[in-house]
Amino acid sequence: MNISQINTAIINGVFSNDELTSITDAVKYARSRIQKNNIRSLRVGDSVNWDSVKTGMNTTGTVIKIAQKYVTVQTARGMWKVPANMLTKVGEFA
Repeated sequence: MNISQINTAIINGVFSNDELTSITDAVKYARSRIQKNNIRSLRVGDSVNWDSVKTGMNTTGTVIKIAQKYVTVQTARGMWKVPANMLTKVGEFA
C-alpha cells in the first residue's frame, strides 16, 4: 500500500478501532524518533528552517537553545520555540 491508499482506507472506514489505535501509536513513535534524531544532529549556532504554521511561510533562523522537545530559534522576526521534528538543518554541512 502507498500513502494515498492508506489515507483512502482510513477515510473509508476500512480499519477497526484497534487497528487505528495501532496506526496512531506507530505515527507517534515515528515522530518521536525523528525528533530525537534532529535533537542529536543540531548544535547551537546551526542554521535551520521550517514551515511556520503561524505565518504560513518557510522560516529560517539560527539555533539558540536545544531542549528535550523544542529548539529555540532566532529569526529576523524574533525568537521561536519550534518542535525539533519540524526543523531541517540548512547550510553546507546539512
